[in-house]
This record gives sequence, structure tokens and C-alpha cells, in this order.
Amino acid sequence: MKIKLALLSIILLYSFQKQTYAGEPLKGSFSGVVKDAKTNRPLVSVSVYITDTRQGCRTNERGEFSIHNISEGKHLVEVSHIGYNTIAENVNIQGATTMEFLLSESIVENNVVVVTGVTRATQLKRVPFQVESLKKQDLFESATSNIIEGLTRKPGVSSLSSGPSISKPVIRGLGYNRVLVINDGVRQEGQQWGDEHGIEIDESSVKKIEILKGPASLIYGSDAMAGVINIISNLPVPENSIQANVGSNYQTNNRLRSFNGNLAGNINGFNWNLYGDLIAASDYKNRFDGPVFNSKFNEHNYGGFAGINKSWGYSHLMFSNFNMKTGLIEGLRDDNGNFVKSGPGGLEELPTQSDFLSTHPQIPYQHIRHFKFSNDNHIKIGKAALNVNLGWQQNRREEFGNPDDVNERNLFFDLKTFTYTGRLLLREKNGWKPSFGINGMQQENQNRGSEQLIPDYSLFDFGGYGYVQKEMGKFTFSGGARYDTRQMHVHNLMDGNNIKSDGFSRSFSSFSGSVGATLQATKSINLKLNVSRAFRAPGISELASNGAHEGTNRYEYGNSNLNSEISTQVDAAIDLLTTHFSFNLSGYYNGFSNFIFYRKLQNIGGADSVVVVDGNALTAFTFNQKAAHLAGIEATLDVHPHPLDWLHFQNTFSLVQGRLRDEVEGNKNLPFIPATKLLTEVRTDFKQVGNFMQHAFIKFEMENMFKQAHPFTAYNTETATPAYMLLNAGLGADVVSRKGKTLCSINFTAMNLANVAYQNHLSRLKYLPQNLATGRTGVYNMGRNFSIKVNIPLSFSLNHTR
Repeated sequence: MKIKLALLSIILLYSFQKQTYAGEPLKGSFSGVVKDAKTNRPLVSVSVYITDTRQGCRTNERGEFSIHNISEGKHLVEVSHIGYNTIAENVNIQGATTMEFLLSESIVENNVVVVTGVTRATQLKRVPFQVESLKKQDLFESATSNIIEGLTRKPGVSSLSSGPSISKPVIRGLGYNRVLVINDGVRQEGQQWGDEHGIEIDESSVKKIEILKGPASLIYGSDAMAGVINIISNLPVPENSIQANVGSNYQTNNRLRSFNGNLAGNINGFNWNLYGDLIAASDYKNRFDGPVFNSKFNEHNYGGFAGINKSWGYSHLMFSNFNMKTGLIEGLRDDNGNFVKSGPGGLEELPTQSDFLSTHPQIPYQHIRHFKFSNDNHIKIGKAALNVNLGWQQNRREEFGNPDDVNERNLFFDLKTFTYTGRLLLREKNGWKPSFGINGMQQENQNRGSEQLIPDYSLFDFGGYGYVQKEMGKFTFSGGARYDTRQMHVHNLMDGNNIKSDGFSRSFSSFSGSVGATLQATKSINLKLNVSRAFRAPGISELASNGAHEGTNRYEYGNSNLNSEISTQVDAAIDLLTTHFSFNLSGYYNGFSNFIFYRKLQNIGGADSVVVVDGNALTAFTFNQKAAHLAGIEATLDVHPHPLDWLHFQNTFSLVQGRLRDEVEGNKNLPFIPATKLLTEVRTDFKQVGNFMQHAFIKFEMENMFKQAHPFTAYNTETATPAYMLLNAGLGADVVSRKGKTLCSINFTAMNLANVAYQNHLSRLKYLPQNLATGRTGVYNMGRNFSIKVNIPLSFSLNHTR
């Protein structure tokens, strides 16, 4: 499959290149100047970007920009700069087109361009659902040990974690296979059903992240019930330039150190990028537990792309290789409360100081390798366009847990996935923008370890949809319908030469759809309403697992009779934006007809069913379905008081509740619902500090997590979690030359300044064994942590003749 994909990609690339010499669309160019609306002075290093063609540039010292080899027609142009309001405007490019843009200072990005959940680039204020956007700069200013933790500053987004290197996204109270992760048009497939399975994407490669909150099955099919996290790394640099970055990060709590770099170029439309990243971290610390044994990890990642951008469109070949070894925290301690490590022959001993400081995980640990190769294409066909994305990925996840044979792979999942997406964007006519698309995947999983938790299986998935968007002045309508089918063939689950459970075949199919509208009622008020129906086919663990699940202290049995989850969500929002004040309020209701969750098994006598594994008695669980619903609100208040233009005061609030229609053991609460959160930030921004510093900032944060008093207590699944407050701070700036060129960017962050000992409600570590010396259950989150990041950009302009 991998060879076939590579050959097909080369054929596509060659055929598109030939198109540049025969039947090529008419070429246009786009140039002009960008100025400050208040002072009328030219602005330097402003980004001017055309999303659908992936072409862009930055303004020079005179505020001038120029982009060539653009197909004639209407394009959505995004003009953005730090500290200014983004301009997103449809520009009809015919021949040599020139424009002048005037940027106004702004406190909030209210007009960014998004591509998630729609079939073509669209202004954020014109999409009927909630989309959050993060730029690379936002990630640079945060101090986290993995990419998902960096998203939790946004309202409605949380993470379910099993340590500093393993975090799973949770959107509006839903996680696991209900959140779809997309990376450069390819759905990320890497055993995301497991508690201890994270996201296999390198943070240093990321240029932009979009978070769609709410069902998105219309465009993406199964698994997008909670929303989509779209991670974008493939953004070519301006034409006829070479750019490079060298960066580093050090964190004091777990001695995390990372080194990353990339080299990118664009010569007359031929563009490329190569990146690499080395990360290593020791065991993290907190006030109650001290160093947490085996929370260490290390990563060695690399990737890149190469392709061409011409007036007919673009074709890019991309690859990435993610390689991580991470410890699995067991939380075992002696009677004095000291962590112990497992040795040969069942012996336990105390870790040494070098054990805590090492960056090489000990038993048990995981080795995750994820390789991905894809081909992304955008081809102009007259006034229409065709998008084609083909991807192949292999996820190899090995778990080592035998101290008597450290090389034995207890579990070894080898998952291969081929994904395909085709999208036809018809010409816009009278404000109507119709499109049609197909997407799906072919997948195969094989067990190569000494044990099996899930069986070998193969999967084929196919879906097709129609989508339309209509702009009528201040009103924008969008909607569509979709049909999907999925076939799964599950093999016998083996225990050595014995069959633990029989294989089977299942088919799932469903209709889904969405309809919504936005209304720009006034210059300052924007209204949104969306209704959608989504579905999710049961995952392999829910259908066919049979074994002890590491870290959960339970024995899991799948249920092959499960049906697809079906949900209907209503989502409404209001945006209020003035020069010095911004307010967003959104609310949603998401009803499920057959929500899948754990339930405890009973034996013949009515008592709990118990399975003994390696001398440990584990309570047996299986999966059940019941009607359920989730409802919540999210709010953001941003104040930028006049005349204190440098002061920025922001509050974000998130609340979600999930309930079953019928009680389970006297409890109606859904599991894994995050606690209510209020994040308050006071920030000062200064465009210029002296002659050698720009874009300086100082910020203070109060992260308030309310008590989660409504856990899913049935079957001892969850416990309540007390409230806590964390104090964070940060400062940073760009160091520039006398001519204003950025020499380096520096960011200093302090997290949990008061060194609070706390447990996040969605931390799996809070359910680890009790510390007999203190009576506290589980392991606590990271204590005080200081981080310093440095990034050095390099850029060169090439004066090639076209």
C-alpha cells in the first residue's frame, strides 16, 4: 500500500506539472501596501496569505507585498499582524491586481480565516459553529510538555492525562474516539481508544491549530461527534525566500530540554520544509509525592514536505516520523510512602537518585513510532477546483512490562491506515458555494506482542456528502447531508494457541447532516445558530476487547452487539465586539440516543464478577448503551480599557454537564466530565521597548478549577475532585536589530507559582494506589515549573528572474 501511494503521488505530481505547460489557468498577480490605519505609516513583516492556494508573503520595510502565479478568480485573502485586527477579504484577482490595506489596532482576533468544518476557506464570523484558532506564537508562549495541554487554555477544551507525556483531547466533555484529530488533511489514527495513548504529532512542526467544538460528521464522517482538532504544519514560506528557525526549551520541574530546527524554502513555486526535534524529560515533582517515578520520557521526531505551487494549484508530498519512549506510572510505594520499582524475580527496590534524573523510561514503558506519508493536491478546473488528499500511516505501539525479560513486548499493536479524501468545489454563482466530497479509510491492525487485549481486525470506511454555503449580505447560510458505511472484520482473539473470544463481522451505516446560519446584525454584533446530527461507529476496544487494561485496574470485555452512537446538537452563540471590549457567549445541547459507557459485570450469585490475572483480582467490566445528553455554556470576556491601550484583561469560563436518562446504580452522571473552569488573565503588551525590543508582554493568570461534585460513581468509576487555583505568569519579547529585524524571540513562563498540590479531575493518575504513609490516594499533578524558550529565525530573499 505504501509503494502504491508513493507511485500514485508521483503520477499526480507529474501530471499537474505538465498542466503548467498545457491548458494552464490564466495567471494573475496580487500586490500592494499595508499601513497603520491611525498613523498611515507602512507596516513591516505583515503576513498576506491566500489560504486556498497556500501562497503568501510578508511586507518589506516599505510595507509592500507581492504574490505571483495566482489563478485568476475570487480568493479569500488574510492580512494579519501581531497587535492588529486581521483583515479577511474576498479579492477578485484579474491580471495585475493591487490593493491597499489599513490595519487597526485590536484586542481580539475576530476575523481570522478557518478551514475546519467547511469545504473552503471561510471567515470565522461566517461559520455557524464555534471554532477556536491558535497560532504558533500562542504555543510558544505556553509551558506544556505536550501539544494537547497547550490547547486547554481555550474554553470548552480539556485533556485526559496519564502523565506529562500522555494527554488526550476532550471537547465539551467528550474524548477518546469522539474527538477527531486531523493533521494536514489526514485523520490521525493511532489507537486513540486507550487511556494511556496520546497524540503522535510533534509540536515544533505546528504552524496553526483550529479547534471545532461540536459534531462535525458532515465533513469528516465517524468519530467527529465532539469536534475536530485540525493541526496544520504544511504552510509554504513566501516565494523566492529561504527561512530557518532554531529553537530550544528548558523546564525546571522535570528538567525537560528540547532542541528543534527547521529549514524551508520556496524558489519560483518549488517549496520544501524539513524539521527535527529532540525532547527529553526526567521524572516530574510535586509537593506531596516528590519525584514521581517513571514519569520520564524522550522523543526523536523529524519530517517535512516538498511540492510545487503554480497558477493551476499545488501538489505537496509530506512525511513525518514520531518516535517516543514514555514511562507508565504505576504509583507503587512501600509502607513509608516511597516509590518502588519492579525488579527481576518479583523483587521491589527503591529508585536511586540517578533513576529519578534519567530520561530513559524503566519497566513498564511504551515505545511509540508513528510514520506518515501523504500527498495533498489542489487543482483548478476552470472556475471550479478539486482537492485530493491521500495518506498512509503506520502506528507501532509497544508496551514493555516484564522485569524478568526487559525486551519482551507484552503488547505490540501494529496499525496501518490508508486514508483518502476527494472534494469538488464548484464555481460560486450568485453567492452560492456548492461542493461535493468523499472520504474514508482502509485499516488493518495486527498484534505482534506476547499478549492480546484487542484482536486483529480490518476495517473499510466510505462516506459521501454534499455541502453548500450561501452569503447574502450580512446573512450566511450553510448546510448539507452525508451518508457513511463502515465494515469491520474482527479475527479470533488469541491467548497463546487458545481462542479467548471468537471473531465476527459487523457493518455500520448512518445519515448525518448539519444546517446553520450566521447574522452580522450590526458592525459589533454577530449571531450564530447551528443544528447537526452526528454519528460514531463503536471502536474495536468497545466491540472486542478481552483482557486487563494497563492502569485501569479492571478487566474489560467488549460487546459485539453495540450500535452506533447517534447525537443531535443545537449550538448557539453571540459575539459582541467593540474597539475596547469583546464578549462571546455560546451554549449547546447534545442529545445521544445510545451513549456507550462502562458497566460492571455480575456473577451468577449477583456479586461482582472478578477475573484473576497474574495473581491480581480485577473487577470485570463490559460496555453498555443508554440515552444521554450533554449541555453547557462557554463565555469569554475581553477588556482593553481606553486610554490604557497596553492593558489586556481576559476571562474565559467553561461549564459542561452530562447526564444519563436512566440511573445506573443510583447515578445519572456521565463519566469523565471536566470540572467547571474560570481562567483570568491580566496582560500588558508593548509594541516597542527601547531600540532593541519589540512585541514585549507581561502576563499573570489565575486558573480556577471548581469542585467536580457530580462524578460517575457507579461501579467505582470516578470520585469527586476538590477545587483548586493555580497562579501562572509569563513575559517575553522579540530582540531586534537597529533595522527592526527579529534576531531572536525569548519567552519565560512560571506555572503553578504557589506550588499547589492538586489533582485534575481528568487525570488518570488520581486513581493509582493509596500512599499508606499519608492516606492520600493516587499521584498528584506537576508542581511549580519555570520554563524558558528561545527561538532564532533566519531568512534570506532570493532575486530569481521569473
